[in-house]
Amino acid sequence: MPLDPASQAVIDMMSQYFGPIGSDVLDAQEARDLLAANAVPRPVEDVASVKDRIIPGAPDGPDLPIRIYRPSGQDGLPLITFFHGGGWVLGDLDSHDANCRSITNNVQAVVVSVDYRLAPEARFPAAADDALAALCWVQDHAAELGGDPARIVVAGDSAGGNLAAVSAVRHRDTGRPPLLGQLLAYPVTDFAFDTPSYDENGTGYFLTTTHMEWFWEQYLGPDGDGRHPHASPLQAGDLAGVAPAVVAVAQFDPLRDEGVAYAEKLTAAGVPTVLLRCEGVIHGFLGLGDFLPPAKAATSDVHAALAKLLVPA
Repeated sequence: MPLDPASQAVIDMMSQYFGPIGSDVLDAQEARDLLAANAVPRPVEDVASVKDRIIPGAPDGPDLPIRIYRPSGQDGLPLITFFHGGGWVLGDLDSHDANCRSITNNVQAVVVSVDYRLAPEARFPAAADDALAALCWVQDHAAELGGDPARIVVAGDSAGGNLAAVSAVRHRDTGRPPLLGQLLAYPVTDFAFDTPSYDENGTGYFLTTTHMEWFWEQYLGPDGDGRHPHASPLQAGDLAGVAPAVVAVAQFDPLRDEGVAYAEKLTAAGVPTVLLRCEGVIHGFLGLGDFLPPAKAATSDVHAALAKLLVPA
């Protein structure tokens, strides 16, 4: 499916302020300020309740802010622990507020959004450690949150999808009760820039190869190992027993093929996996449904697949 003219117009608009990141804008805080100054307001859905609170973080890290979204309905709802995207450098609870509200309403689940530590102030494995700590906290406090401890899903988009994938693997190894599933939206899964989708989509489609190289540099620092399985889940040796997955990839995204490769590796390990190949959309489409019909359709497909994942087999 070709990119429609409306999508190209949105790409051109976003690239005016996002494009310089990683090339002309190399300071992380300057990049955050640039995005904040140019943020486009999105319609905000009402949910039954929204509550901010602080929870314990990783053993060697600070406490973590979280935001809890509840739909209308009884207790015993599914619980989704959500990690926002932003290359491990950008984003926060506010940047993905609209996304979390939409998930809450459309899949009828309690969503717990996690404000993990960002790089380069806190480099790998800080974000991954925060993500696992938050996921375990949600599991331990499911009833308090109005959720069902037997129906817990970990989810994230982009770098948040990376953290969700890594958390699912690490959670399997804790000996805790298993997760119900994992949702990985256009995830980062490998420290490599050599796939066909990087060749096809590395420039001109909002997220670029230059962006990803800069994000990885911020996350890993000069001594970090990008091939470590807690950084690149595609490098994990054994995925057997990991939670069932929905992996959504975007047609015009440099990360497309590593998402596909991870879905295929999960399937080969015997993990029930649904791969959604979302046509006609770019990286970050979950945040573009209010502006672009193809993104709205792809978002609906992701929500539908997530809703199915929340129903125990």
